[in-house]
Amino acid sequence: MAQLIKLQDYVSRYETDLYRYPSQFVRLKKQQWEKMKQHWENGDLPKPSPVQELADEEKNSMKDKLFSLFKKKEDEDEEEPIPEPSDEDLQLDMDAGQGIHSEEELKASFLNLVFDFQLRWASSTITEKSYVDNSYHYDERLRYLLQRFPDNIFVMYNPVLKIKNAPVELETVLITPTGIWCLTFLEFEEGTAYIGSGERFWVKKWGDREEKVLNPLIGLKRMERIVHQIIRYAGVELPIYQAVISRNGYIDYPQSPVGIQFLDKRIHHEWFQQQRSSSSPIKSVQLKAAQAIMEYCQTTSFKRLQWEEAASDE
Repeated sequence: MAQLIKLQDYVSRYETDLYRYPSQFVRLKKQQWEKMKQHWENGDLPKPSPVQELADEEKNSMKDKLFSLFKKKEDEDEEEPIPEPSDEDLQLDMDAGQGIHSEEELKASFLNLVFDFQLRWASSTITEKSYVDNSYHYDERLRYLLQRFPDNIFVMYNPVLKIKNAPVELETVLITPTGIWCLTFLEFEEGTAYIGSGERFWVKKWGDREEKVLNPLIGLKRMERIVHQIIRYAGVELPIYQAVISRNGYIDYPQSPVGIQFLDKRIHHEWFQQQRSSSSPIKSVQLKAAQAIMEYCQTTSFKRLQWEEAASDE
């Protein structure tokens, strides 16, 4: 699974120690998968009672689900320093393995657990938390990025950067061991065709319908320009790639600009497999690039006590 190091303007574990958490995530995920698989193979995954199942169904708050995935022992006394968690402080909730009949189902269940766990790490530290928009828990695109790409890729999803005292929200930035991908998605109905041009709007065709959509290259070029300036200032040497992704549609752009890839339904899978097949370990230049961009990111959060007081008032 790719690692979600920054989500919108939420506080992130990776902000506090970018050089520690990537390796800790990989180690923790491996340990918890082996533990969950062993319990499943031994047939000793706990099964909740019917009363508990009903109670679980009624938990509509994703915040409750988020904090039930991994159990942590934390010092709640603000007068005492709050210790950093050890790997043993993070334990998988084995209830998530109920009703699983094959290893493939087990893997899918595990990936969903880790997805929610990543949202936790991307919206909290030991002492602070951010209010997460509920839509992110159901964001198919975010799941695609996290669950289908390898551990050595860092994801920044809708990060808000402060550029010249003004907030600027980017789209998707993938930081890999060999380069940085600035991505924008152009996805509507299945089989939609897009006619690209240098104009402000592109033509979108679906069946007998034809309408205009904003040119995705406007935001993509701005994103690439900002990222390029940041890493150049930080002295980081990593190539930057730009791409428009349309997994369910087709892009036709006669005389398209140089340096931009159009990953539509015809060629997206090939590009995707290239990213998945990368076995390169996380590199120092990759960490340096992520750190440089992270320093420009805005963060909105609340101290733990404030969060708990707000939750108790709901």
